[in-house]
Amino acid sequence: MPPLFARGPDPWHFEGSWYEARKRDLLLASLPHARYESIFEPGCAGGFVSEALAQRCDRLLAWDGAVRAVEYTANRLKPFAHAQVAQGWVPNQWPQGRFELIVLGEFLYYLQETDIERLAQRCRATLLASGSAATVASCHWLHPFDSFPLGGARVHEIMHGHLQMPRVAQWCDADFCLDIWSSARESVAQREGRRE
Repeated sequence: MPPLFARGPDPWHFEGSWYEARKRDLLLASLPHARYESIFEPGCAGGFVSEALAQRCDRLLAWDGAVRAVEYTANRLKPFAHAQVAQGWVPNQWPQGRFELIVLGEFLYYLQETDIERLAQRCRATLLASGSAATVASCHWLHPFDSFPLGGARVHEIMHGHLQMPRVAQWCDADFCLDIWSSARESVAQREGRRE
């Protein structure tokens, strides 16, 4: 079997998919802040979500373990001087610096349960220094598939148990689950002083 990204930047057919566009839009709309100082996105794949995140932050670091994915994402992010792309494997590797938002999309079920627990702890430790904007977003496919017995629902259970952050938003349908955890003490409406 050829490497996943050997045939191009879109092995999961994100381009032109209403399912993928809807999921991406729901994730972006669910974030409790319009803008973040810094975002870390491990498992960036071909950079489709990265491109949208780059428009919502002052600094973006996108990682992937696959060299070709890093190349494709770097090409997609060329217009954004504040975006950096590198090869890296979480949780064994972890970037230096402070991040207000960490986006974990569609890759945690590739990890062992103990690695997901370590990843949640690393996210928490990084975000503790980020104040009220500290946010984790995670989105995963819910349908069963043989290669990854944990499945999306179990991945989110593990993250919730080990992040020890309030879950401020959740969307689950027949296909995927999206969770947002944040240290924000006020809702979006409360921050804006909205009464009605």
